[in-house]
Amino acid sequence: MRKFLILIVLIAASYGCTQGTLTPDSNILITTKNNEQLLEDAFENQTSNFQVEGEGTVIRILSDDLDGSRHQRFIIRLSSGQTLLIAHNIDLAPRINSLQEGDLIMFYGKYEWNPEGGVIHWTHHDPEGRHVDGWIQHNGETYQ
Repeated sequence: MRKFLILIVLIAASYGCTQGTLTPDSNILITTKNNEQLLEDAFENQTSNFQVEGEGTVIRILSDDLDGSRHQRFIIRLSSGQTLLIAHNIDLAPRINSLQEGDLIMFYGKYEWNPEGGVIHWTHHDPEGRHVDGWIQHNGETYQ
């Protein structure tokens, strides 16, 4: 039943909301005031592959992932308590050099489920224009 409700919310967001639209790669773009609930539901139901905007507090800075495309990695906690890994591609977007634990960041990217809370990636522009552009905001600066 819960998965059915999430499906209804996603459909409503894409068709009934003036801010909802479909992205170039057919993922649903969600921009509602209740994104934390959507992320919580997506985690609970192991749902992936949708764009989402949100904010959280940096609770841990990890080493960069250097396999393939390089990614700056850090973990944030949402106000709901859910944690997310942010994987920010630093081959396509600037590194956030001033990032520290305790900092508030805003993000717009693609959510992928994992057992620890989920991953947000595609927080950068797409130079080929095939995917909706994402971003991270930190201390008044936008990194994309």
